[in-house]
Amino acid sequence: MSLSMKNTPVSERPYEKLELYGPQSLSNSELLAIIIKTGTKEESAVDLAKKIMSLGNEQDLNFLREISLTQLTDIKGIGKVKAIQIKAVCELTTRMGKPVNSNKVAIKSSKDVFRIMQEMRFLKREIVKVIILNTKNIVQKIVDISFGATNSAIIDPKDVLSEAVKMEAPKIILVHNHPSGDPTPSKSDYEVTDRIYECAELMGISLLDHIIISKDDYQSIFYAKSVNDLKENDI
Repeated sequence: MSLSMKNTPVSERPYEKLELYGPQSLSNSELLAIIIKTGTKEESAVDLAKKIMSLGNEQDLNFLREISLTQLTDIKGIGKVKAIQIKAVCELTTRMGKPVNSNKVAIKSSKDVFRIMQEMRFLKREIVKVIILNTKNIVQKIVDISFGATNSAIIDPKDVLSEAVKMEAPKIILVHNHPSGDPTPSKSDYEVTDRIYECAELMGISLLDHIIISKDDYQSIFYAKSVNDLKENDI
């Protein structure tokens, strides 16, 4: 039987430890224990948190985004409410990583694209989006184009360009994710980029780049050398 929380020295209890030393002093399990709040008769909240951590890699907390409510509730002491609280916190952290307002953001490099499209890192199927820009490369709108499977998505040039044509936008950036974790462009990625580039040119629209996002990285299919703002060689 584990040591109950009330018998744990005050300086080692998650709540008190955070108050005394700040959140950075807590381990991942201790931080998770604060979200869980309570344990069981046999185990403390920290013990339950350690069990959750054993489901993945404690050095990479992104696994918490991917585990299901069922996996969490399979752990004795983690009911539906606790599981939902954990998933809600994961979603908050995802949203905190996004700009307050993606619109009005100026795109100067592919890193800017990666930053505003953070939520795509954790998607389990391929999704295609188009970022519509004005003449100063400021985001006007982000449009969902296609929802695919775990390893493919249909990218139709007509769908990609439709909204940009309606808005009379001069520039776009194509973005899609690779759930496999490898952002390396496939042969079809290059082929569809070429088709969209040619179609966009006919419509008077500049396709600045096609960015592929994975869990931990991203790649730019080409660099738009004609755009003065985009000086980094990674867009």
